[in-house]
Amino acid sequence: MSLLILIAGILLLLILISVVKLNAFISLIIAACFVGIFKQMPFPDLINSIQEGIGSTLGSLILIIAFGVILGNLLSDSGAAQRISSVMIKSFGIQYIKWAMVITGFSVGISMFYNAGFIILIPMVFAVAKSTKQPIIYLGIAMASALSITHGFLPPHPGPTAIAVIFKANIGKTLLYGLIVALPALFMAGIIFPEFIKKINAFPPKGLFDSKTFTESEMPSFAISIVTALVPVFLMATATFSELILPKKSALCAVLLFIGNPLTSMLIAILFAVFTLVILRGRKMQDIMDKSGSALSAATMIILIIAAGGAFKQVLIDSGIGTDLSTFFEQSSLSPLLLGWLIATIIRIALGSATVAGLTAAGIVQPLVIASGVSPELMVLSIGAGSLMCSHVNDTGFWMFKEYFGISVSDTFKTWTVMETIIGVMGLIGVLLLNLWIK
Repeated sequence: MSLLILIAGILLLLILISVVKLNAFISLIIAACFVGIFKQMPFPDLINSIQEGIGSTLGSLILIIAFGVILGNLLSDSGAAQRISSVMIKSFGIQYIKWAMVITGFSVGISMFYNAGFIILIPMVFAVAKSTKQPIIYLGIAMASALSITHGFLPPHPGPTAIAVIFKANIGKTLLYGLIVALPALFMAGIIFPEFIKKINAFPPKGLFDSKTFTESEMPSFAISIVTALVPVFLMATATFSELILPKKSALCAVLLFIGNPLTSMLIAILFAVFTLVILRGRKMQDIMDKSGSALSAATMIILIIAAGGAFKQVLIDSGIGTDLSTFFEQSSLSPLLLGWLIATIIRIALGSATVAGLTAAGIVQPLVIASGVSPELMVLSIGAGSLMCSHVNDTGFWMFKEYFGISVSDTFKTWTVMETIIGVMGLIGVLLLNLWIK
């Protein structure tokens, strides 16, 4: 019965979002209530469960999201993101231009939301395609694959960070393992796959890319740009290594763990960016902060959807569905890593949202993860890989890619959807191989 209630709840969520076109935040809350009521949860317990899910999810996540938005805005508005791209392109040359796009997308994507990174880098893709005479889709897929991988695998992005919170995974280790898993996936999706789609033509709408292009004098140096973008990654990685090589009670380890905490590292990165990209360049602080405030306003719905996903997850746990399903799958020979990936894939296909798919799958398999003793960091990556699978018409990323490049729905399936699926499959393979090594 629990499995049927869960399926019915997911179908309801699908209908509300895809057919009724109801806001995802409201749809998730309705689906949570539906599941709780049919599992015969007392109404006060249901309300408390929803509130607890929202509070526990946002309590450790909202500052990371807010700081990530501000940092991404500082990088884009200062010209640092454009500087990173231009230097990479000049360094690699036409023969290895895909590598330039992949590395650029990966570097920028580490500290930016996918949508922000895509919008910032897409004009550069077209500029590079024009100057190098390379196919636009060929370069666009290379860039988009890197952004998608950072979005699905690597903290401090909201999806993997929220799933890490659910599993109580070490975010530093998740980032380290995520980088290991990401590289083969990036090679297959961003370097090998584009060779098969070079003949697909793009017809972007005229006037679409009239966004500001910075002059040489307006941009910060490459060294400042790349260091600023990678500050949070460096701090979190340092904290992770300190746990492995330093005594846990040492003062140095305590300091490194403090500054490597996602909240602290993101705050330090913002302060560093303000100093290097604003103060040293003589820019007006008020203008920068106003634009950061606007960027935060744009992220409000992302935050609400994540909160509602946490509520849905908590109802699944408190109603007993998670435990029932773990019992149901106890007889399965599937590894929890494979099971989490599969559930996330099914929800991704049904709902479109990678974040919702990841959070929902995490809530379902959480009891099984605790019982199995599997690495929570690898579970984050497994579910993250599944949440990227088979993007199609119910995913906003699908339509963004289609409209910006001006290609048909069929060609979007051949390019974007296949790329996302390659990432998801390679991610799973990487996780399963890493699991053998960790054990």
